[in-house]
Amino acid sequence: MNTLPKIDFIYLSEPDMIRAGVTDMAACVDTMEEMFRLLHVGDYRMAGPDSNSHGAIVVFPEDSPFPDMPKPTADRRFMAMPAYLGGSFRTAGMKWYGSNIENRGKGLPRSILMFILNDADTGAPLAVMSANLLSAYRTGAVPGVGARHLARKESRVVGILGPGVMAKTSLSAFMATCPHIDTVKVKGRGQQNIDTFLAWLKQTYPQVTTVTVVDTDEEVVRGSDIATFCASVATGDPSKYPTVKRDWVSPGTFLSMPAPCNIDEGMEAPEIRKVLDFAGLYETYQQENPKPVHNLIPAVGVRFFDLVDEGRIARGQLEDLGRIAAGDAPGRRNDDEIIILSVGGMAVEDVAWGTRVYRNALANGIGVSLRLWDEPALR
Repeated sequence: MNTLPKIDFIYLSEPDMIRAGVTDMAACVDTMEEMFRLLHVGDYRMAGPDSNSHGAIVVFPEDSPFPDMPKPTADRRFMAMPAYLGGSFRTAGMKWYGSNIENRGKGLPRSILMFILNDADTGAPLAVMSANLLSAYRTGAVPGVGARHLARKESRVVGILGPGVMAKTSLSAFMATCPHIDTVKVKGRGQQNIDTFLAWLKQTYPQVTTVTVVDTDEEVVRGSDIATFCASVATGDPSKYPTVKRDWVSPGTFLSMPAPCNIDEGMEAPEIRKVLDFAGLYETYQQENPKPVHNLIPAVGVRFFDLVDEGRIARGQLEDLGRIAAGDAPGRRNDDEIIILSVGGMAVEDVAWGTRVYRNALANGIGVSLRLWDEPALR
């Protein structure tokens, strides 16, 4: 009698993920670069009718007749981010998370994330894994791919707004791709966050010999070879988002923006190179949301597309990091170019890094094997 095969998968806790290499930033940057090349040639799928959606989100109403329904406080949402990635990956997966800024008062991260990886042929689960580090490192690695192609090779000075997790992983990626960095400027909202970041920096990168705490966004940007905004802010009013002003920016600066960001009129100029992690993501944002979309989604790339809609910049000004990573468009062309990169975050990034970490875990016997069934009860 024929029976269907049993299905086993592995569970990877956060300590398991660390043992399997999730914090190996240099490898993560290389993985993200491979992922970008696949995006460029189209060997991927994400959510939505055009396969470019960020994901599906559950939000809560201001007024509900149900007293137990969660309230729409800051960052209060549930979200699913599914994707398939081809190439050497050939896997599918989904990141699922709940988020609530009030978690910090309970000693928890703002977002708590899980990731499930599936066989792309059968759909069977391969792994269920803790995903806070997975998500943090893949997010930071994208600015690292940007720095590899768009920052000056001799970059030394990094300016950081918002000394949280995103700042740590972004700086780790910059250190992996720009080995001459020896100076960091940082601005934060609270002394505890600054102190935590400075202690991490001293322990992790002793080659950074000059560290300065600054008081203004201008000081973060002015005189920096690389500047990055990593602070979370409330959405809705772009005039309150951290804003890059053209007068602050020196020739040759690379601006990496994985968090809310706006630009002034001077930064709209065509000589300022405007690079998107993936143009399709932002085109879908424009289709899915009321305009101006920057009111709802604070990524600077969304502002770029709003400016196109307003007729203030040409669509041809907007470049794609995947095209650059694939060698079909130039990276930095000279030491004086000012380049700003928008980082929006995509489910294919989780699939790429999740697949690599899963394969490392499998090869090294890491994780707990779990059985879905010996044979399915329903066929």
